[in-house]
Amino acid sequence: MSHEKDSFAAIKEMLATPKRILISGHLSPDGDSLGSMIAMARMLTACGHDAKATADVNALGKPGFLEGVEDLLSVRKLKRKKFDLFIAVDCGSLDRMPPEVRPIAAKLPKICIDHHVTNDGSFGDVQVVDPAASSAGEIVWRLAKWMEWKFDRATAEALWVAMVTDTGRFAYDATSPKTLRAAGDLLKYGVRTALVNDIIYGTFPRKAIELKRIAWRSLHVWKNRRVAEVTLTRDDFRSVRGTKAEAEDIIEIPRSVARNEIALFFYQIPDRTKETRCSIRTRGDWDATVLAAKFGGGGHKKAAGCTIKAPLGVAKRQMRKAVKEMLYPGKKPTPPARTAVTSAPVPPSTPIPLPASPSPLPSSQCQKQ
Repeated sequence: MSHEKDSFAAIKEMLATPKRILISGHLSPDGDSLGSMIAMARMLTACGHDAKATADVNALGKPGFLEGVEDLLSVRKLKRKKFDLFIAVDCGSLDRMPPEVRPIAAKLPKICIDHHVTNDGSFGDVQVVDPAASSAGEIVWRLAKWMEWKFDRATAEALWVAMVTDTGRFAYDATSPKTLRAAGDLLKYGVRTALVNDIIYGTFPRKAIELKRIAWRSLHVWKNRRVAEVTLTRDDFRSVRGTKAEAEDIIEIPRSVARNEIALFFYQIPDRTKETRCSIRTRGDWDATVLAAKFGGGGHKKAAGCTIKAPLGVAKRQMRKAVKEMLYPGKKPTPPARTAVTSAPVPPSTPIPLPASPSPLPSSQCQKQ
């Protein structure tokens, strides 16, 4: 914690004079990334800085209802702007940011606020990286309290969305007493909890429902239900005119299979058919980052992701191989047993022994989950 306070002091020094500040999260920002960006931009603007959060405004998904989205700077307009300082939230490397952001961020002094366990602390001139934090939003709240920044309802609501989405409504392991104290403080500013819950978890646009229907049909379960996966192709997205923003919670389909330990969601990027994205969720002692790291990705122990530099079919085979190696380290595939054939005559009264055939897995087990 003392190291964190030192980082906060360094940030305070960097913000001692008014700055033109650019704030970004990762590609396809989720609730934590977008909520943290909006909250930072609002609080820094209230302190006298010219702070702008940036994102692809056409790919915000459900968190796009937040007040403050209307102030986002489109990534397509970044070239026209000048900045003095860059702040990354919920992201610890340039290659995870929008392509339009990377060349600008590379040239500026940088602050990194992140909670991913795969963040090695090398990105940014000042880093506040806490893998024990539930979300980047929780760290932003701690920074704001230390800096004595002012909150309003919109800022508190943005941080509430950051925390509630990354903790699964405060149900995941990363939820700590510190998380709940931060969330409790935000409630003092009038966060509309029922409205937020209804928008994010209770209602779904038609495109999202159509993509879920397609994903359910692709459900593939293997290793005795320990592993389950779903797939969306480029054509699937095109058929409903949907985007990744409408498919944010599709990973919950394979994760909902009883006895599931490793859930995978493969999907294609429409304009990059030689790449395949994969979202990973795990239970028990399995570490999702082990799988993601094999393909240059990262994240958290129970939730990670990666981009596999291969077309969909090849990418799935590569990931399945990695999963098998993780489940059975050091085990070599065993060749199928052969049934001995004898040339000795068999008495007519003796039934001819046949090799037993394993019962096929009922197709309903793969469909009715």
